[in-house]
Amino acid sequence: MSFDIRLVVLDMAGTTVADDGLVEQAFTAAARTLGVEAGSPDFGPMLEHVRATMGESKISVFRHLFGDEDKAQQANAAFEAAYHDLVDAGHCAALPGAAEAIAELRGQGRKVALTTGFSRATQDRILTALGWQSIADLTLSPAEAGRGRPYPDLALTALLRTGVESVRQIAVAGDTGYDMLTGARAGASVVAGVLTGAHDEARLRADGATHVLGSVAELPGLLG
Repeated sequence: MSFDIRLVVLDMAGTTVADDGLVEQAFTAAARTLGVEAGSPDFGPMLEHVRATMGESKISVFRHLFGDEDKAQQANAAFEAAYHDLVDAGHCAALPGAAEAIAELRGQGRKVALTTGFSRATQDRILTALGWQSIADLTLSPAEAGRGRPYPDLALTALLRTGVESVRQIAVAGDTGYDMLTGARAGASVVAGVLTGAHDEARLRADGATHVLGSVAELPGLLG
């Protein structure tokens, strides 16, 4: 079966980019700046929330956790600094087959947008580290779309920016339930979960996956 997909909206960390625990490491550093040490009574529930909301805009996660805008901004700044240090230290790699899949999708005549729950500064840091500045037709962070996941804004903004005609011509792929919710709420025809990141098949399907793939490398073949 082939789909009339003109735009493919891909997540980054866990989908096209290996996470390898970097989000959790950076969160641990951010929590420490707010006086929450790893192993303390407050830390465990906070980390569980971070895991459950993988894919969501990071500032939104910190607003939920700390309930105060100043503290959320402080935690977000510390998170970004820690994540940037990890990227700069070489702890950032493409997932196997991801770059090839993006090239194949574009070779099929489809537009590709890379989206993230990170800030633009962090997204650019990752793209630069991978040499991916020109790998996609468009890159988007939550601030540029209005709202991050699980809202549909990232996918819909990608549609508007690329000139694609219909939401039915969108495919969304990601490793989290929030990616699936974004795709489903945007009206995408294909909402593909991948098993290389944060959430399992049950969570992906519960949040709207139409397909579950081993990795993003399988996506060009699915779309035909």
